[in-house]
Amino acid sequence: MTSAAPVPLTGTRFHSEPAELYRELRRDHGAVVPVLLDGDVPAWLVVGYRELHQVTGDPVLFSRDSELWSQWPDIPDDWPMLPMIGRKQPSILYTVGERHRERATMISDALEAVDPFELRGHAEKFADELIDSVSAKGETDIIGDYAALLPVRVLATLFGFTDEQGPGLVSALNAMINGTPDALAGQQHLGASMAQLVADRKATPSNDVVSRMLATALAQEAVTEGSGFTDEEIVQDLMVMLAAGHQPTADWIGNSLRLMLTDDRFAASLFGGRHSVAEAMNEVLWEDTPSQNIAGRWASRDTQLGGRRIRSGDMLLLGLQGANSDPQVRTDGSALTGGNNAHFSFGHGEHRCPFPAQEVAEVIARTGIEVVLDRLPDIDLAVPAESLTRRPSPWLRGLTELPVRFTPTPALGGTSA
Repeated sequence: MTSAAPVPLTGTRFHSEPAELYRELRRDHGAVVPVLLDGDVPAWLVVGYRELHQVTGDPVLFSRDSELWSQWPDIPDDWPMLPMIGRKQPSILYTVGERHRERATMISDALEAVDPFELRGHAEKFADELIDSVSAKGETDIIGDYAALLPVRVLATLFGFTDEQGPGLVSALNAMINGTPDALAGQQHLGASMAQLVADRKATPSNDVVSRMLATALAQEAVTEGSGFTDEEIVQDLMVMLAAGHQPTADWIGNSLRLMLTDDRFAASLFGGRHSVAEAMNEVLWEDTPSQNIAGRWASRDTQLGGRRIRSGDMLLLGLQGANSDPQVRTDGSALTGGNNAHFSFGHGEHRCPFPAQEVAEVIARTGIEVVLDRLPDIDLAVPAESLTRRPSPWLRGLTELPVRFTPTPALGGTSA
């Protein structure tokens, strides 16, 4: 195994040319890459498909319990990556074993009860309002004015938030996910908003996700005292659900529209080829997935992985995009996948994204794309494709903006976002 130096998990190449970078990492380091996080904190990035399958499929050896991390004594309280790699957070992300399965079931049941027609109706309503606000201009940034606003508006409604709370939640989530200096403040804003919503729904239940989760917690506590879920646990899980559901879905919309506007393979989607919409969305999950790298797993004992010696307490980052582009599974990276969904974009194993959450994200993203194509049928790029840039995040891959032009049209109902 090569002894090449660890790779900083920063820099423009992670968001400007990741495909080439992952090829180089695999060439120089193999399937398990030594990396350095902010502040030169060491970790392993798993970019091999087989190796990532092994890590995500063994929750005992590669635990989700962040308390195992050997680096905690050297991590400062203001470390900007703390919101993404938390310690002592009572959320589902860091819960293991039977307790994790109970919480995953509570979340899945709350989301599965969402009426699919109601969900699509919310997505269409908000999408139309957002398009109404720009349709008469003939040009817009379809990311900042549309994709970055739509998922959180739909999810906030499903949870029980008011429309007015949406913009603040977007800002807080983006700061957390991108690891900016405002990351901790964003986390605090989101936590306070969720805590207030939970308190409101305890006092006045409604037909929403939060009320259903509270009802489950109450029912479980009635069966066995002490086995229910605390308000803090529910708040933390709601924060995870909103963070995992908003930005990746916004990037799924943006990355899919970019593919349709720049790749001749999907030109038909701009002229009513709805099959091409689904195909483009699936290709994005393979080639340009919003969730690039996820933290993390922690080794519960010394082991070997991909020819590397992993020590107890080491952190492993899930290189989802690196694994999706592994030449052992994608022998011809230029060929369309034909609907193959064996990608890692929703994770794998016990801690993968719950299936009802995947369905919610897909409905929001597909509806968002179809409303754009229906309302702005002659949409086209307003800048050269090579000038498009990505957000500087090692975790999520999304465009900073996607300037487009189209024939101006009046708003549908006189409403605006």
